[in-house]
Amino acid sequence: MLTIKLPQLLSVHQMPRAMSVNGEQKRSKDGALWYPNRQQGWRGVFWEDGIMSGYRHPKSSALDCLLSSFQMTNETVNIWTHFLPTWYFLWRFLLLSYTVDFIGDPYNWPLLVYMMLICLYPFTSAFAHTFSSMSAHARHICYFLDYGALSLYSLGCAFTYGAYVVPDRWVNGVLHRYYVPIAAFNTFICTGLSCYSRFLEVERPALSKVLRTVAFLHPFVFDNVPLFYRLLFCSGEGCNWNEATPLHLYHLFFAFLTGFLFASHLPERLAPGRFDYFGHSHQLFHICAVLGTHFQMEAVLADQSSRKAWLSVYSQADSLAITLGVVATSVIGNIFLICFFTATLMWSQKGNSILQQHIPGEAKAKQH
Repeated sequence: MLTIKLPQLLSVHQMPRAMSVNGEQKRSKDGALWYPNRQQGWRGVFWEDGIMSGYRHPKSSALDCLLSSFQMTNETVNIWTHFLPTWYFLWRFLLLSYTVDFIGDPYNWPLLVYMMLICLYPFTSAFAHTFSSMSAHARHICYFLDYGALSLYSLGCAFTYGAYVVPDRWVNGVLHRYYVPIAAFNTFICTGLSCYSRFLEVERPALSKVLRTVAFLHPFVFDNVPLFYRLLFCSGEGCNWNEATPLHLYHLFFAFLTGFLFASHLPERLAPGRFDYFGHSHQLFHICAVLGTHFQMEAVLADQSSRKAWLSVYSQADSLAITLGVVATSVIGNIFLICFFTATLMWSQKGNSILQQHIPGEAKAKQH
C-alpha cells in the first residue's frame, strides 16, 4: 500500500540560529552559534515572533514543501488563505471577460491591468509561503518575489483609481495626469525598501520592520489620495457619492486591520505558543488583505460602471502603448531590483551575514 510520509515539524528551539559576520557571537550548550539581538533576545532567520512550534525543516525539499501544505504547520493557513483567493479572483476575472470588452474599449484597460495583478499577488504569496523553507537563500528570494508582486498590485490599484475613482473635479488636473507614472515609480521604492529590509532582520529587526511597513504604507497612502479626498474633504457636486462609497469604506477598514496586524504581531505576541497553528497575526493579516481586496474590487467595478458615461466624455483614456509601456517598465524594473537583491544576497558579505546559520543537532549528526 502506498504511504506518504509527511515532513517532520520542529519547535522554535530546533530552528537555525543566525550569526553575524562582524557582530558578537556566542555558543550555546548544544554548540549552536547565536547572535545577540537587543530588542528580542536571541533569534534566527526562520523564527517568527510568538510562534513556538509547527516549523518546517529549514532545508526541506521542494516535495516536502508541497506536502507540508496538506499538513498542519504554522504556515499551512498562510498558504491556503492566499492560494484559494487566487482562484476566486481568477473566476471573477473570467466572468468579467464575458461582459466587459477588455481589448477593444480603452476605458476598460485599467481594469484589465488591475484584474491581472490582483490574481498575481495572492498566488505569489502562496508560492513564497510554500517554498520558503527550502533554505535561507530560498526564504529570502521567495519573499523578494512576494514583495515585487505586492508592489505591482499597488500599481494596478493606481490604474483603476486614476481611471474610475478620482473625483470629477480632479479629472485632467496635474495630479490626474501624473498619478499613474508616480505610482509606477512608487513600485520601485516599495520593492527596493522591502527587499533591503530583509538584510537587517537579524541584526536590526526593529528597523527592518519599520522599513518594510513604510515600504507598503507609502504606495497605499498615495494610491488612496483620490479616495481620501473624495470621502473626507469633497462636498457638493462632483464628489461622486454613489453605491461604491460603502464598498470603499469596507475596503479601507480591512486595509487598516491588515496594517495593524502586520505591525503588531497580535495576538501571538501576548500569548506565545497559543496561536502557532490557528489565529496568529499573519493568518489574520492574509484574511483581512483578501477581504480588503474583494471590497476594493467591488467598489472599483461599481465606480467603473456607474461613472462610465461621464468619464468617457470628460476623461481621456491613455493609449494602449502608454498603458503597456507603464506596466512593462514597472515589471522589468521590479524584476531587475529582485535580481539585484538576489545577487547581493548570494555573493556579498552583507548577504552572508543573514545566511550563516546552524541547525541544532546537525553537527552531531555529521560526526556520526
